[in-house]
Amino acid sequence: MTVMKRLFDFVVSFILFFSLFPIFTIIALVVWLKLGSPIIFKQQRPGLYGRPFTLYKFRTMTDKKDRNGYLLPDTIRLTHFGKFLRKYSLDEYPQLVNVLKGNISLVGPRPLLMEYLPLYTEDQAKRHYVRPGITGWAQVNGRNTITWEEKFKLDVWYVNNHSLLLDIKILLLTIYKVIRSEGINQSGNATMESFTGSNSTVRGEHG
Repeated sequence: MTVMKRLFDFVVSFILFFSLFPIFTIIALVVWLKLGSPIIFKQQRPGLYGRPFTLYKFRTMTDKKDRNGYLLPDTIRLTHFGKFLRKYSLDEYPQLVNVLKGNISLVGPRPLLMEYLPLYTEDQAKRHYVRPGITGWAQVNGRNTITWEEKFKLDVWYVNNHSLLLDIKILLLTIYKVIRSEGINQSGNATMESFTGSNSTVRGEHG
């Protein structure tokens, strides 16, 4: 299964990356014109077994700060163009490079923040038993509108039941969800609240 999944990921990502390259070159140009450099947002995220890697996304936020030099809330820094990119998941395109490099899969639990690693329960930590993905079972079953506990249960279910057919089903459902713009964010947040441990959350950014 692992070999077949990796082969499937590589072939599909290779085709998508080069067939859509002209469109996303235009997006990169618009990001540069509207937000400046850097065009690509880079951040360390936990991969397979929690090992860190650098995740790539198109930049969607400004670097605006308050009078004390602290970054303003995500909801203020997120631009209209950035909202458009997130609405149709176009900001995720650079992650095809991550797939080609083997950091992530097309389908798997979303790679969250490194700071979350010590906060998971033993069961929740099983989400790192497979490579993270651009999309996943939790993303097609609520995405950012479900609780963290629900999200992690769906992630662990995927870990225990993943197959090539399931991956294809999730990819098709992802296209459907993106077209309908479902589950993009929680009310009052750019994405959803930060995870601070089961049954306790505060507002903040996650990917």
